[in-house]
Amino acid sequence: MELSSPAFRDGDPIPEEYGYTERNVNPPLEISGVPDGAESLVMVVDDPDAVDPAGKIWIHWLVWNVNPTRKRIPEDWSTDTATAVEGENDYGEVGYGGPNPPDREHTYRFRLFALDDELGLSAGASLDDLERAMEGLVIESTTYEGTYAP
Repeated sequence: MELSSPAFRDGDPIPEEYGYTERNVNPPLEISGVPDGAESLVMVVDDPDAVDPAGKIWIHWLVWNVNPTRKRIPEDWSTDTATAVEGENDYGEVGYGGPNPPDREHTYRFRLFALDDELGLSAGASLDDLERAMEGLVIESTTYEGTYAP
């Protein structure tokens, strides 16, 4: 399974427009190689470099129950319960919250998980809720990274 973006290459800078204080919309993403048997996809976007300034890995986007046949997540994706469900990010908002490093360049992880079932979580769930619900259901995962500087 692979995740990519036409907006930036793996490990390269994420364009400024996707930042929290800019347009604050998700970059376009492309999905390929989803394994047979996948019933849903989960996306977790986080910032592990936030541990020093924020005291934890900062959650930017939680999305689950994405159809496993989906090949593209468009820029500024507007989900509804028919297309996916979004959780609460660490800005206290439901949906995407873009990069906003307070101190230096940070690396952002776009982690995609293929599950063998859908999740019964309500919109606004936390990462802890999502991780508990995913337990034992992950059949494959992949990570795509980008950097962002203040």
